[in-house]
Amino acid sequence: MRRYLIQDVIGSGGMGAVYRARDMHFPNAVKLVAIKEMVSSTNDPKVNQMMIKNFEREANLLVTLSHPSITSIYDYFSIDQRAYLVIEYVYGKDLERILDRLTDFIPEDQVIKWAIQLCDVLDYLHSHEPEPIIFRDIKPSNIMINRQGNVVLIDFGIAKTFQIGQKGTIIGTEGYAPPEQYRGEATPSVDIYALGATLHHVLTRHDPTIEPPFTFEQRKISSFNPGVSRELVAVVEKALSYDASDRYTSAREMKEALIRVGHQTGLLSGIDALLNRTPGADLSLARAIDPSSDQLIKPVWTFRSEDEIRGSAVVLEQDVYIGAYDNNVYKINASDGRFVWKFPASGGIVSQPAVNNGTLFFGSEDGKVYAVRCSTGKEAWSFKTGGPVRCSPYLAEDHVFIGSDDCNLYALTQAGGRPSWKAETMAPIRSKPYVTDDRVVVANMNGELLCTDTAGFVKWRFSAKRSILCSLAIDDDGILYFGSLDATFYAVDAKTGWPMWRFRMDKGSVSSPVIDEKFVYFGSADGKVYCLNKSNGKQVWASTFSSQISGSPYINKTHLFVGDAQGLFYCLKKDSGEVEWSYQTGGPITSAPVSYNELLIFGSADKNLYALSI
Repeated sequence: MRRYLIQDVIGSGGMGAVYRARDMHFPNAVKLVAIKEMVSSTNDPKVNQMMIKNFEREANLLVTLSHPSITSIYDYFSIDQRAYLVIEYVYGKDLERILDRLTDFIPEDQVIKWAIQLCDVLDYLHSHEPEPIIFRDIKPSNIMINRQGNVVLIDFGIAKTFQIGQKGTIIGTEGYAPPEQYRGEATPSVDIYALGATLHHVLTRHDPTIEPPFTFEQRKISSFNPGVSRELVAVVEKALSYDASDRYTSAREMKEALIRVGHQTGLLSGIDALLNRTPGADLSLARAIDPSSDQLIKPVWTFRSEDEIRGSAVVLEQDVYIGAYDNNVYKINASDGRFVWKFPASGGIVSQPAVNNGTLFFGSEDGKVYAVRCSTGKEAWSFKTGGPVRCSPYLAEDHVFIGSDDCNLYALTQAGGRPSWKAETMAPIRSKPYVTDDRVVVANMNGELLCTDTAGFVKWRFSAKRSILCSLAIDDDGILYFGSLDATFYAVDAKTGWPMWRFRMDKGSVSSPVIDEKFVYFGSADGKVYCLNKSNGKQVWASTFSSQISGSPYINKTHLFVGDAQGLFYCLKKDSGEVEWSYQTGGPITSAPVSYNELLIFGSADKNLYALSI
């Protein structure tokens, strides 16, 4: 069994990448780690050996360290010309990204607290036995701010032990490195200078890498941010002295100076303030570090499954039914989230169930279509297709219409699961079919929209340029609305297959649209939620977000609700797209919410089913 399951790339560079991964050694718990990769792209064996040796040195260095502001190391291994370092995963953002997200200055008291923490970890490194460790690359991108608001140093790739009189490679980051570092010197004083340069950047929001080196004297902090106290300015300027002998003699001395500044200015009141390391009352700063820190909306209830919830739920009377990637379909009390029963399939379930006459119908990645009794959770029948069933069923005319990855659309009797007919579609089906009058319309992963009669004979075809993965919406005039991965949203006549209009997006869409009397709403991988006029496809409004819209919207009176790939669930004003509130989950949202009384119910890849009050 492979121990580490890669989930995402969280950083990349010329010599490798950093991945977020799940440690599968703990199958019943989600333990995330960061895996740092070093790839040797040269054919020179001596260079390869040197690169591997340096990477091993970082691993050996980290394993000797134990400090709250230094990530723990869990593992080290190599495969062919690639070496891997498994370290603690830090929930949060690096200081460079936080500065990019903010539009105002970070409060001075918060900067002082972070600076004190950085001095503390530098003092720990510089006092390391048997030899001091010089970090050599203090800068915002190497400083993580975790969810608790604490600093964590990352990337010890160029850190080295210090020996008196020893020269080293000229290495560091221009703008943050002091003049002696350009001469190959690496003493504790180089970290003090780099910390001063970092504090100058944070306080002024002015990047030193775009200026000539050693010109901080010409760029006074007060010129950019007159709100900074003279006491703090003096500390930063001393740390940035051109001559190392004019700087603080140690990180501990600089830490004590910062504590005095805090007391003199009243920004830090006593030792309790130093121990309170969480971000201050600045709500924008808290959001920049971690959007989940601003949870003004609280769930009425949550239900936790054993794996990701990727599909939508269905509600019938007092109960909600939901499939999960743990192979189960759950029946849950819709008012309080109480578990009633679960039915185990043999594969993951992303199909949204459908209900009729006390029977639940859904597909599974085990290739079967299931009918399960709502009252007992017992199987009534199952039908085996030739591939995974990731399509949601449509119920009409006493039949279950459902597609499969075996490239067939099936019409199964609801009573016994017997196939009345099947239509070959030439590509897997992920989009929910739609039945109207005497027609069945379905889309496939070749980007083809097919219309058959109720006997399975094709009446017309319409082709997009890439896959259609969303479900279709249809209005009272018989117009079908859907998006495609070809970055186009379409309106097509359901009777003829004739295109009525097209709307171009910046990227493709997997979001199933919803409609009202005049408008159609949907999300896109370009990070936008769109509202278009149904009659002509003209944009009414578009709201832009920081992540792709992976979920499908839901309309409730005057509001629109939708989730994104970062796990944020949004409430938008339907007439303008303005965000009224958001709720942060722990994983991507790839489904549409459903309503029950005054609750909105939706799932997340964090394994939870949420019920929020409207």
